[in-house]
Amino acid sequence: MSDHAPLVPPLAEHGALAMTEEELRDWGHRFGRSARLPLLVTISGELGTGKTTLVQAICRGFGVTDDVTSPTYALVHEYAAPKGTVYHLDLYRLDDERQLDALAWDEIVSGAGLVLVEWPERAGSRIPPGHVTLSLQHLPEEPTKRLMYAGWRA
Repeated sequence: MSDHAPLVPPLAEHGALAMTEEELRDWGHRFGRSARLPLLVTISGELGTGKTTLVQAICRGFGVTDDVTSPTYALVHEYAAPKGTVYHLDLYRLDDERQLDALAWDEIVSGAGLVLVEWPERAGSRIPPGHVTLSLQHLPEEPTKRLMYAGWRA
């Protein structure tokens, strides 16, 4: 997974990017297009910051043609793409990281796919090293934009 570290520094060296929804979708599409497997991406942020919008864009760039929807109630959605399988997990409804076992968490995050995890903080210590971290925040002074931070957790 260390092949993905070079994707992050152009964004991280500036600290963060303030983006409109269109710019966020464009960034996500380009990120998905350049993604190489296996890859784990965690996406954090408050409700309404655009986590699912970003996931949809990453999936489109990766080649997913199905409708990508939030797995808030199902917790996991799986999509096929020419480059491999995409797993989209939304952990918002989890109360405890032990509930990850029912989702086949260990198999998913150690597999060969693209794994996109919303609300990663709900996984506690079960997030393995070697992944891209994306964080979105509201910008109160610019309500049409989101602030995105990106990093690499070795």
